[in-house]
Amino acid sequence: MMEHPRLTDTSARRLVIVVRADPVICGHSGEARNLAEAALVRGFTEVRIVTWPIDRLVETGLPLKPLDGIAPYSDGIVVERPEAVGDYKVPDGRYLSGLTGRLVELFTDGVPTLAISLYLSPHTIAVTDAVRAAELTGLPVKVTTIAEAVGSDVTNVVRSCVEQNRFGAAAHVLSSYLASDVPVAVSDYTRRLIIESAAAIDARHGTHFAAQCTERVAISYPAINTAEFLDPDPAEVTSRLALRGLTPGSYVLFLSRLAHAKGVDDLIDGFAGSPGCAGLKLVIAGNGPEAQFLRDYAAASPVADRIVFLDDVDDDERAPLMAGCAAFVLPTKPRPEFVETFGIALVEKMLAGGGPVITTETGGVGEAVGDTAMIVPVDDPGAIAAALDEVMAMPADARAELARRARDYAMQFDRAFVLDRLLGRLEQPEVRELSVA
Repeated sequence: MMEHPRLTDTSARRLVIVVRADPVICGHSGEARNLAEAALVRGFTEVRIVTWPIDRLVETGLPLKPLDGIAPYSDGIVVERPEAVGDYKVPDGRYLSGLTGRLVELFTDGVPTLAISLYLSPHTIAVTDAVRAAELTGLPVKVTTIAEAVGSDVTNVVRSCVEQNRFGAAAHVLSSYLASDVPVAVSDYTRRLIIESAAAIDARHGTHFAAQCTERVAISYPAINTAEFLDPDPAEVTSRLALRGLTPGSYVLFLSRLAHAKGVDDLIDGFAGSPGCAGLKLVIAGNGPEAQFLRDYAAASPVADRIVFLDDVDDDERAPLMAGCAAFVLPTKPRPEFVETFGIALVEKMLAGGGPVITTETGGVGEAVGDTAMIVPVDDPGAIAAALDEVMAMPADARAELARRARDYAMQFDRAFVLDRLLGRLEQPEVRELSVA
């Protein structure tokens, strides 16, 4: 097998990650940070995260963390936010042009580069377009690409294109994905969704996307910084909780994006119906499109005085909140606009300790939790109430054993392991060898 000079030359190796990065509240924003940090340890001499300007993120309405609560990146990681290209006469695509143009510059300076895109649309599309443009310049191009498909790529883009018979848009996304040297999906569930959607396109239009996806798409679970959550200092947990008026074991926790698919309304009803939670609070931490609706919904609950919303949780507070909870509940459910294709927050909670995880088997959640969580049906507040009652009655030694098994299972998603597995895929024979001028 030919050597890959862009990968083996440790004197000049660059990693470029294209993603919706901080301050966006999204598990894959954190995954990008984790891959970047792991790359520094693995010998990459330059790591860049190429993302969107803050003002553009605000304009989109995406749920965002407080800007002053974002943990700093390590020295050696540069976050770039390319500005838009053009003015008001360009009705759309101005920011994408800025991002793609910056990638072309990075891909043509002769530095061996690994480019990882998280989300097919628009990030993988941008990388694929940038590689094509870079190769046409005639300048030295030493770039290898990894494209990671996540849940909303399928539910929000590919599958919707199939349902609306928008062949061109679906073909654009899938062909950009398959143009990558290593196409991966965040779970087996996601991989199967991609293949099913591709097969539907093939059946309708005579294309051959499904066979290519079946042959080439591998699984790469999200990269998590396990050290951030493991063995939190009890004194630190107690002090951080005190700032919120909480004590260890005094609350049930939800921590994720506030969207209908997350099942927070079911959790509110289940909490209200649980006698075992009579002396506890329900802490709902996060932000998102359903934030105001859920606040109004909670205000009408018979236990409204015991429901607390936190929309300003910073990076350093996540582990203490998880470690101190009596139970962590994420009753996610499939929706046309979103299906939980893994469940990063669940794994983080499993690492942090605290009370048991209660969740559903929606999408790829089973791959995230294994047999270490209590599973309830979707859309079933009564089952949530029963699970909470069971948790509150659980002996301390049983809770401790469940927490230990959950932590051990979650360690497989450590960012170093995930990056090593990705890098290992680059040495497989089917990886495209790009010409180096």
